Amino acid sequence: MQNKLVSMQKVILDTNFLLYILRNKVDLFSELNRILDQNYKVCILDKSLDELRGKKLGKLAVEFAKKYFKIIKTKKGKVDDLLLKQDAIIATMDKELKEKLKKRKKQIIIIRQKKYLKFD
Repeated sequence: MQNKLVSMQKVILDTNFLLYILRNKVDLFSELNRILDQNYKVCILDKSLDELRGKKLGKLAVEFAKKYFKIIKTKKGKVDDLLLKQDAIIATMDKELKEKLKKRKKQIIIIRQKKYLKFD
């Protein structure tokens, strides 16, 4: 067997994407395994966790994120702007953010039929 370096792809969830998967009980990890043919690490920005405070499902979402995702520490800025700077696949349902990501030729994951993940 050869030892080869396996690169770990980051998948960063947008705030609303996280709320959506919780609300609709999307099986995030099996769906990511289905569409990604590489090792990955699910991440969320610390600013996204800040956005969740006070939202319906916010407390649950923060607890879920802290348990299952790597939290990326960021400097000041809006979540969308910080996501645009990341070298990662971005999971979002935000139309405006998707357009900006496409212009920068970034990979995007969206949700189809309320439960399936798909590259956009």
